[in-house]
Amino acid sequence: MQTSTSPAVTTYLTTDELSARIKYDQRTIRERLKDSVLLEGVHYVRPFGGRKILYLWETIERDMKQGVAASTFGIPMANGSNLHG
Repeated sequence: MQTSTSPAVTTYLTTDELSARIKYDQRTIRERLKDSVLLEGVHYVRPFGGRKILYLWETIERDMKQGVAASTFGIPMANGSNLHG
């Protein structure tokens, strides 16, 4: 018996597109969420080593549903963010 498995789909979003989906201002995403709860290599990538950022929707959606604390590793800081080393 053979089972067919479809390859995982990855949806890449710009900051503007992510903003529309999660109802956060683009500035909030860039200044408050990026690198505190949205981590490079996990939630976003910089294609070809450039400056442009593309967010990985499926990972972000999964973590929003699970709660970020369960998937975040780091040292809690006084300002509420985490230090990632």
